[in-house]
Amino acid sequence: MSARPTTPMSPKTAKVKSPLPGTPVFGCEHIQRLFTQSTEGITQCVHHYKMILKNIFEQTPVVPQTFKNSDGQVMTSLTSNYLCLQCSTIVNEDDRLKHGTKKQHRFYVDSRSGALYCQICDDLVWDPTLEELRVRKMGTGTFSSNYLTNMLINLPDRKRKHDEMFSDGVKDSSASNPGYISNNTTTASCKANGLRGIYNAGATCYQNVVLQSFLHNPLLRNFYLSDGHQSTDCQLTNCLSCAMDDMFQDFYAVENTNGFTAASILSGFWISEKKAFENLVTTKEQDAHEFFQFLAEELHERNGDGKRPETGSEHTCNCIIHQTFYGKLQTGTTCQNCGGVTNAVQSFLDLSLGLENLSHKRKKGGQKVPSLTLQECLDEEYVKSDKCEYRCHNCSSMQQAKRATSIKRLPNVLAIQLKRFEYKQGRHDRASKIETVVNFPLQLNMLPYTTRGRGADSKDAFDLGRSCTYDLLSVVVHVGEIDTGHYVSYCRVGDQWFKFNDHKVEMASKSDVMSAQPYLLFYIIRSLS
Repeated sequence: MSARPTTPMSPKTAKVKSPLPGTPVFGCEHIQRLFTQSTEGITQCVHHYKMILKNIFEQTPVVPQTFKNSDGQVMTSLTSNYLCLQCSTIVNEDDRLKHGTKKQHRFYVDSRSGALYCQICDDLVWDPTLEELRVRKMGTGTFSSNYLTNMLINLPDRKRKHDEMFSDGVKDSSASNPGYISNNTTTASCKANGLRGIYNAGATCYQNVVLQSFLHNPLLRNFYLSDGHQSTDCQLTNCLSCAMDDMFQDFYAVENTNGFTAASILSGFWISEKKAFENLVTTKEQDAHEFFQFLAEELHERNGDGKRPETGSEHTCNCIIHQTFYGKLQTGTTCQNCGGVTNAVQSFLDLSLGLENLSHKRKKGGQKVPSLTLQECLDEEYVKSDKCEYRCHNCSSMQQAKRATSIKRLPNVLAIQLKRFEYKQGRHDRASKIETVVNFPLQLNMLPYTTRGRGADSKDAFDLGRSCTYDLLSVVVHVGEIDTGHYVSYCRVGDQWFKFNDHKVEMASKSDVMSAQPYLLFYIIRSLS
């Protein structure tokens, strides 16, 4: 068994004596030397640093991740590039020292976080002046020019009061204020972001795309990286949750862009005794949706109470899978004779939306290539009602009824399957793929499909809508024919999208994502995203 990588520990708090009020503070002696040379030099550095931060946080993230290699070719890096603070050059880690030696430039800005790097210290340095700029840009999108200029030109002959280090907004804000916390929270400058491909072990692309969606799901990531499942104490052999735990450690403990071999996942999957999923254990092309259901059920059993929620029950479970993916549906049946209503509630792992009927209607309407929206597919299932017959307890007889299904409780992460694969049984069983174009949004309001949303007035609808808004997290796409196709996925890391094609990972634009034809969609509730 391979040694498990060490998870970076939180740094110990060092006891550092605070400087006297009015004493300028710098990140290191080298940046101090640069800042104290001249007022003009300081102003240029601050101006350039602001431009770099705008480039990182306002423009498309692809720009700072792009650099020219030694042959002059434009390359895109998945790891941090370094933007020179003293000129307009962008280099990768390998060329950073060469540039510094040639130009005598020693300071760079991390292309992903905006943090300052000192070549002489060979480390990221925390400079109060530049860090204030970075925090404000990340939190509010603006700079406090006058205040920061005063900080920068505060050389020894220009004293300032200690309170001037803080604007009124920060000084008077409470640490318990969510807005204050949000605006003053930054991500770690040197953490791994999990950008790593997974090798195809023989028609396992359907597994790889689901694993990538799990790896970039913040709830699952936080669970496993905080020892939610302690693999060292687990007594089960070939435990898939232990394999997932090790996988998260491999992806997030150290920044590594080499492909990953999911051997433990494969072995645990292949020896699974679940009869419902035994057809997946082959070397042929399989269904990503079925693997998602298998993996979710397996992780539920390994991390929960081991009980499976029965169909129609309201069984609750505190395992990470239920906390992440599970919601509840309510089906109401209204008798057309007496008006009595019968409600049934059941849990759901994902929403499966049919495409065939809507596509057929569009073709009848004259559309050669039917085009739908995700909202139209949701309307068909969770807004419209259908007619049925059922035995009414009030009438004690079979009656005509209307049946409508709505979402009683939304999950934290909403998984949606678009039924693109059609299986017809008969004399000759056959399968086909539905190629209907389905347009989907980056932000999804699920209020119209909830039980509460149906009876809400405009004021309540506005308030409820804010709590029912989801942001797109990942997309699974099936490319090609049903028997010879291939799965790829798109996952969002921060504000940047990436395309995962087995072991290959590349940056993607929003237009790349929106033009893809989804098979699975994962949305995360905005309050958590």
